[in-house]
Amino acid sequence: MLLHGIWGIGSLTAKNTASKTELPKLGMKNVANLGIVSMFTDISTEMILGILPIFVITQLGATKELLGLMEGTADFLNYMFRVFSGAISDRVGRRKPLVFLGYGLSTLAKPLFAFVTSWSGAFVVRLADRAGKGVRTSPRDALISESVKEAKSGTAFGLHRSADQVGAVVGPVLAFMLVPLFGFKGIFWISLIPGALSLIILIFFVQDRIRPKNSTPVFKNAGSVLTRRFKIFLLVMGIFALGAYNFSFVLVEANTLGVSSDTIALVYATLNVATIVVGFPSGILSDRFGKEKVLVVGFGIFFVASLAGAMATEGVLLAFGIAFVYGAYIGISETLQRALVPSFVSPELKGTAYSVYYLVIGVGSLVANLIFGVLSDHFSMGMAFTYSLITSSAGILGMLVFIVLKPKI
Repeated sequence: MLLHGIWGIGSLTAKNTASKTELPKLGMKNVANLGIVSMFTDISTEMILGILPIFVITQLGATKELLGLMEGTADFLNYMFRVFSGAISDRVGRRKPLVFLGYGLSTLAKPLFAFVTSWSGAFVVRLADRAGKGVRTSPRDALISESVKEAKSGTAFGLHRSADQVGAVVGPVLAFMLVPLFGFKGIFWISLIPGALSLIILIFFVQDRIRPKNSTPVFKNAGSVLTRRFKIFLLVMGIFALGAYNFSFVLVEANTLGVSSDTIALVYATLNVATIVVGFPSGILSDRFGKEKVLVVGFGIFFVASLAGAMATEGVLLAFGIAFVYGAYIGISETLQRALVPSFVSPELKGTAYSVYYLVIGVGSLVANLIFGVLSDHFSMGMAFTYSLITSSAGILGMLVFIVLKPKI
């Protein structure tokens, strides 16, 4: 029964799949159920991430440079697993088994933080958690895009992102409330409960899409998806990603601006509230006015957050404000970049397209966080934010050119 659930209760048969070029969509209900799965997983994850950067620096003795290395490498590994998991899901014709494997790995990894006594230990556990995220994300995104018509893809990804971020708010708030009672190790163990709930919902309530197996070699598929428009889009995304620092540095900056370590989880919750507030509406607006146009707005919001970080010297309210603005950028950017990817390829290669996209973003994330950490330690946080102002300006300009030239490419 368990294996049957993993492989997709209510899934369409392979026979039906092969008989039609484009199957009836699974519907927004399937997207909503995936959103609930992500919500419980995020409660589990964000209980930890809301306190992890400060824990690593203040209790494990890591520098900002090491924090940047940890977060950059974790993001890079996350995106590398996305590269292969999306392509593999195209080849096997199924999404749900890999989605389950990824959620399961993350659920089991996070409680291991309870045994960590050094920065290197936290580094290993963080990598395991992000590997799980990488395994699930590309096939999950492909399943979301296959559940609705392309005209509603922005709405679907916005709905999923907003549900996901509800957990991202609840998690840090729970951490803020429970740390005084159970301590850091207690939070790490408690995170197992919502993670297990997410797996149960995934097994019994999320439907899979069965497609004919794609026997084309993975790297040949990657070549097939690299159309001229997609390559230009990836170039622009890559330029912007070179300065798109991780949220951890927003929390470190908040601590520098005067927010106490006990309260830092609330800064993270504020960041995630902003993501919820703008995530779903930005998806709806993008379906109406154009995903690329709304994405430019998101990049502009990142520029504002970085400018505030570069100029700030002290102030608790300012720290919360920067977190809120940064969260608004995340809500728009991550929703619309993912929603744009399927528009460049045919349906059977969506997983591979996400893989290529995440490869570009992963390399950019590794570079961005390493450079940001080095600049923060050896110069100042202001210098690091200035670097991101330069790269984001280039990304905004590139996106504007992409929009203008879109009819000709």
